[in-house]
Amino acid sequence: MCTSVKPHVVLSSTEPSGGKHPATLVCSVYDFYPKHIRVKWIRDGQQVTSDVTSTDEQADSDWYYQIHSHLEYTPRSGEKISCMVEHASLKEPLITHWDPSMPESERNKIAIGASGLILGLVLSLAGFIYYKRKAQGRILVPSS
Repeated sequence: MCTSVKPHVVLSSTEPSGGKHPATLVCSVYDFYPKHIRVKWIRDGQQVTSDVTSTDEQADSDWYYQIHSHLEYTPRSGEKISCMVEHASLKEPLITHWDPSMPESERNKIAIGASGLILGLVLSLAGFIYYKRKAQGRILVPSS
């Protein structure tokens, strides 16, 4: 029995400290079978061949394979970078686009911060309403 298994693609970025060196995009392809696969980088519709390094296909412990391709690049505004995977299990190439807007860890920090802010506002409002209701039951007597 020989079945093919579609790859799973994860695109990530490693930013060097200092900002003077180019960043590196990593296209990680996991859990595919059979072993033979092609990973290409596309920038603004053109295949990129320079500044690209790839690992060999590596066997996982579960008989599937993985491969990692690295692209060194200097970010430019407006450019579109994609990782294209060609494999026997795919009818057409699998293209994953890089979204440089914000890393996932930063999005998570913002989401957690916003959730905390909203929770704080809700609790403050609830406390204010509770205080107002309690205050309505009291009659203020002026002291003479």
